[in-house]
Amino acid sequence: MHKQMVLTAVGRDRPGIVEEFTKLIVHFDGNIEASRMVRLGGDFAMLVFVSAPEDRVYELRRAVDELHYTKFDVLTRLSEVGDEVEDPQVSRCTITVLGADHMGIINQVAQYLAEQGINLESMHTEVSAAPMSGTPLFTMSAEVVVPPRLAVDDLREAMEFIGDEMGVDTKVFEKTETN
Repeated sequence: MHKQMVLTAVGRDRPGIVEEFTKLIVHFDGNIEASRMVRLGGDFAMLVFVSAPEDRVYELRRAVDELHYTKFDVLTRLSEVGDEVEDPQVSRCTITVLGADHMGIINQVAQYLAEQGINLESMHTEVSAAPMSGTPLFTMSAEVVVPPRLAVDDLREAMEFIGDEMGVDTKVFEKTETN
């Protein structure tokens, strides 16, 4: 029997940081089933979903927690994986936002999604220099699950309204089984 846990580790970016962290997981017979890793500023952040034998998972958790005292800031959480079945009537969409960077863009989008009961499954944001002017340009891509009671066209209309209020372009793409 295996247990799953979510591990988060953040440390100063350096060569070998991923090897160092994952070696510990392997040492306790853990397997990384999903991960997101990224350099943010001068730090490197790792978010991993790990499966490990039930008799080793607590040892692994203690070992990861001990990293906190050396090179990483860490958080461990045992995952309660159930037999959730997704409602076949939900819609999966990608929301994109593009425009001049300013405070509150993510919060305003997230607030609307929360109010509507739309589940945010992943989000990637970045600020980069616009090609010609060098002005800070904000981009966002979010994967969401829309409940059956909300039409995708209503989401699209609301995101356009939010975009107009914030002075950014928004788009909503409904995913189908072929894309």
